[in-house]
Amino acid sequence: MPRPLKKTTANKVLEAILPGARAANAKAQAADAVPAGKLEVGAKIRKARKERGLTLQQVAASSGLAVSTVSKAERGQIALSYEKVLQLGRALDIDMTRLFMSGDAPAEVPVAHPTVVKDRFEDVQRYETDQYEYSVLCGAFPDKKMQPLVAIINAREARDFSETIRHPGQEFVMVLSGRVRILFENGETIELGKHEAAYFDSGVGHVYVSLSKQPAQVVSVCS
Repeated sequence: MPRPLKKTTANKVLEAILPGARAANAKAQAADAVPAGKLEVGAKIRKARKERGLTLQQVAASSGLAVSTVSKAERGQIALSYEKVLQLGRALDIDMTRLFMSGDAPAEVPVAHPTVVKDRFEDVQRYETDQYEYSVLCGAFPDKKMQPLVAIINAREARDFSETIRHPGQEFVMVLSGRVRILFENGETIELGKHEAAYFDSGVGHVYVSLSKQPAQVVSVCS
């Protein structure tokens, strides 16, 4: 049996992207953000549903998810995939990234449309599934047409997934460290090393797996 892999913190991912990040992270290391728990995200989903006066059945019908999936997500019993979070976001008419923002971020879109939104990486809320650890960036910008994120790929094989992930639009990815294989439901695969990039149709089911000794690190932008 392979030895369990030591997880790489998202701050170490940042150090790989930005010069000088190591010094900044040293100050914040003691208060390093804890990945968003399933209970926290679930509570935000439940709050958004209640604020809109919707039942579990209504949200399930409009999202295309099973009632049991929505219920378990609200109770923090399961970690949702990126695809399912998008589906819930559309059903609740909120930007899915607001579910991952630190604290009790408002679900409503601000009246004034900003020109630019700045994020500080150590303030970005992270979200863990069994396969990935997401750091969702710039969640405060309203009506985004793209979703930037940094992800740590913990999955090692396709069988680590119960299903492929698909969402409407396109996806860009660049490997920050390690080596990644992307497997598509149509049988195609592609391997990427450090600083290699790919652009693909995210409507085709896909999964990322790490081929390196340590979990691979990528930056991705989804439309």
